[in-house]
Amino acid sequence: MNITEQNEIKNQYYNEAIRYMENAKDTLIKAEKKNEFYQDKKYVRTACGIAYNAMLIALEAYISLKKPSKLNGSREKTDIKYLQRTLTEIDKKMLNYLNTAYEILHKDGYYDGIQDAVVIKRGFDVAFFIINKIKP
Repeated sequence: MNITEQNEIKNQYYNEAIRYMENAKDTLIKAEKKNEFYQDKKYVRTACGIAYNAMLIALEAYISLKKPSKLNGSREKTDIKYLQRTLTEIDKKMLNYLNTAYEILHKDGYYDGIQDAVVIKRGFDVAFFIINKIKP
């Protein structure tokens, strides 16, 4: 893969991931924060799900740039065990960020609807960190 192809991948995936994150932030605003907690679980869950998907988009690009042959099927791109194994081979520091985003955004935010604004902010920050790894 030449540099032009790499830049095209970065541009495409980065722009899509940022679009998702903007959508997630807009959705989170609807949850209405009072003090340190969001008031509406529905919007928190939705926002966390969108942010998690944004992070997955960025990881897909990150992995395909590091090891082009690693992502074969479309379901592999979102399978947490597969992503963890792959990042163990490629970049163990990035694995820590994936695990943090998975716990906060996917499990705590999306499934459990945690309403703690500080925790949700940390999840969004980690997602942005991963997304910025593919910033053109």
